[in-house]
Amino acid sequence: MWGARMFEEILSQKKKDLFRKSLSEEQKIDLFKEIIDKSSSIVFLGGAGVSTESGIPDFRSKDGLYRKTDKKFSRYRPEYLLSDQCLHRKPEVFFDYFRKNLDVRDVQPNAAHLKLAQMEKDGKLDGVITQNIDGLHQKAGSKNVQEIHGSALRCYCVSCRRKYGPDFIFENTDPVPKCPECGRMIRPDVTLYGETLPQPAYSNAISLIQFADCLIIGGTSLEVGSAAGLAHSYHGKHLVIINKGKTKMEGKADLVFHDSIGKVLGMI
Repeated sequence: MWGARMFEEILSQKKKDLFRKSLSEEQKIDLFKEIIDKSSSIVFLGGAGVSTESGIPDFRSKDGLYRKTDKKFSRYRPEYLLSDQCLHRKPEVFFDYFRKNLDVRDVQPNAAHLKLAQMEKDGKLDGVITQNIDGLHQKAGSKNVQEIHGSALRCYCVSCRRKYGPDFIFENTDPVPKCPECGRMIRPDVTLYGETLPQPAYSNAISLIQFADCLIIGGTSLEVGSAAGLAHSYHGKHLVIINKGKTKMEGKADLVFHDSIGKVLGMI
């Protein structure tokens, strides 16, 4: 079995890259298992690719949400439709788009969500940091989940801050849902383009990263600033990346898997 300690002797990223490429898939899995076994503080940082196996499209791939051709919304940039500007300037458009594309109430967790929940239960995972707004990690049983982009399963009044469940938006026939208490708009508790990340979720995510000795990054290209910033702030011992496409920071990783997250995690 390849020793995890070997990485301590590889001084350059080029040598590390050559070493990675020399490993068979079986050897990579063996080394991943050893890293998991020897690590004392493991954190998972995940993006849209974690939930695609549950049938939720990502944003930027060829089959992603931003590539969908709906004539009703074709005059707008995809990012605008999920921005604070659209919410406040064209709320009817925002809620129409949100209801049609981001209803995740009936979506079920996949093998990746379930494995991560089991790792936490077994004391091998400190927490999950997710860019996703679908709540699937919690549905799978994960307890320490930092939702740095919020959740589509929560909503609240922009004025009195009264909280509501997701049905209030998705089952509401009004073009713009209004609070029964004060009459102001009810909005989803998600981080839109142009908004700051939620506290304390982001602070908790930073703390998890800071104390981790193993970071597993899955289902994200690290193109979005929030995830990229967290990933670059990691200075722990081991970095493992699982993503079907190429991902930034692969040169710094101990292991890289271009495969299904559920499949890879299921083998450790």
